[in-house]
Amino acid sequence: MEAKRKPLLPGDIRLKAAPTPSAELDGMLELPVVEAPAVENARGKRPDWLRVKLPYGETYKKLVETIEGNALHTVCQSARCPNMGECWTSGTATFMILGNVCTRSCGFCAVKTGRPDAGLDWDEPNRVAHAAKTMGVKHAVITSVNRDERKDGGAPIFAKTLERLREEIPGVTVEVLIPDFRGIWDALQVVIDARPEVMNHNMETVPRLYRRVRPQAVYQRSLDVLRISKEQGLRTKSGIMVGLGERDEEVLALMDDFVEIGLNVMTIGQYLQPTRMHLPVEEFVHPDKFAWYKEVGEAKGIEHVESGPLVRSSYHAERHV
Repeated sequence: MEAKRKPLLPGDIRLKAAPTPSAELDGMLELPVVEAPAVENARGKRPDWLRVKLPYGETYKKLVETIEGNALHTVCQSARCPNMGECWTSGTATFMILGNVCTRSCGFCAVKTGRPDAGLDWDEPNRVAHAAKTMGVKHAVITSVNRDERKDGGAPIFAKTLERLREEIPGVTVEVLIPDFRGIWDALQVVIDARPEVMNHNMETVPRLYRRVRPQAVYQRSLDVLRISKEQGLRTKSGIMVGLGERDEEVLALMDDFVEIGLNVMTIGQYLQPTRMHLPVEEFVHPDKFAWYKEVGEAKGIEHVESGPLVRSSYHAERHV
């Protein structure tokens, strides 16, 4: 008996004779093509669904003062995240450790690229824990720049930061958003042994676009970071950006890779060009397409897919524990 066809999403049209990319979804989910909004706004001005209010107010001001007063960096600020105020005032913050100079030159990222002048800052975990406590953080996300000049990739600072957060804030939950450590698994093991509640490593995009988007990264190596973490009992998470020129079938194939390694949480958000020196936006993806990605990903077997134009890796991270 033929499965009942899924109703069209608002603004979608059906592709003629378009096969579904995986057998288990055949007849269940249609490949949507978003009409004029996505096409008209490609490389143009941001559509209305990407407009957000800037954070402001006394609470936000105090949080910024706490960060700056402890000589810390947040990926929220460095990456110019549109959700910064919302997350900070709800008890979630993403701290960027190991300095603010990255040894890689990804085409999408606003963090400074270069060779860090200093070694590891062993007081940084203390400052992160103090700031998180002052800010009233209940769920901390710890990420970092890449430190490819070091064999340990800065992994010991990740472990020490988790230790200090748990000492300072009883009951705190911690997600780490880690680099790939250049495939040096001893470095990865240091972070695994610290047992974060969530182990996150972002794939960022589909394999075909790696050379342009993540020139110093390797798709399979990043997938192995997640696989090894999952095999050792950690809750795993990864995210991608869309609007960089990827095709729907490529996104769905990436989801299949996630299902194969047992990934728990996936995030999908719109790529936004941080400066004119970075990769251009190829398409402003319509919200209906994001809703479809979520439905497909969860139907395939990913436990939770957070998908939307303004979704970033740490958006509503407290929900993913």
